Amino acid sequence: MPPPTPLIGKFITFEGSEGSGKSTQIARLASYLQGLGREVVTTREPGGTEIGEQIRNIIVHNAKGDEMCSETELLLFTAARAQLVREVISPALARGAVVLSDRFLDSSTVYQGLARNLAADPVRAINQFAIGGVMPQLTILIDIPTEVSLGRVRARASNLPDRMEREGPVFYEKIREGYLQLARAYPERIVVADGTLPLAPLELIIRTAVQRVLG
Repeated sequence: MPPPTPLIGKFITFEGSEGSGKSTQIARLASYLQGLGREVVTTREPGGTEIGEQIRNIIVHNAKGDEMCSETELLLFTAARAQLVREVISPALARGAVVLSDRFLDSSTVYQGLARNLAADPVRAINQFAIGGVMPQLTILIDIPTEVSLGRVRARASNLPDRMEREGPVFYEKIREGYLQLARAYPERIVVADGTLPLAPLELIIRTAVQRVLG
């Protein structure tokens, strides 16, 4: 069996509560890196592949979604993640690209593990099986207070809120605290950025962290 292809690119993930501004900062960072001549691949979870987008629709938009048990939710998220790693992330890293992902395995640790009260060991084992050893070199956690998160979700309520956006303050507070716990546990990988800052200062903080990883 031939050895696995070395992954020479850089993998950077963004995490945070609903409304934290991940998508905006990913787009700004991608534009900046492309301006430096880097190949950039952006993706999201769940989704990023045809199979993953089908799973995303089941998780967040299906009319029967509110009846979904926590174990099913976890397995669907990680199934989409497994496909994303093998179809998009690993090939891009093998080419030397910078991959920016809106969420990755930390989301399952926090949303399904801590907020949904699933046991940590099964969540960790399923996560590791799904990612096949592919881990981000850097995770940007955009942290915002729970009331800010809820306010931003309600402000964009012109769109029908999905399952996660319909959750209440207790759930959102668990999400925030879960992410901060992870940041304390993995300070070498997770950089916490204040999501209440204006766009430009927040972007500068993220760029500085990314430049350290890119060398």
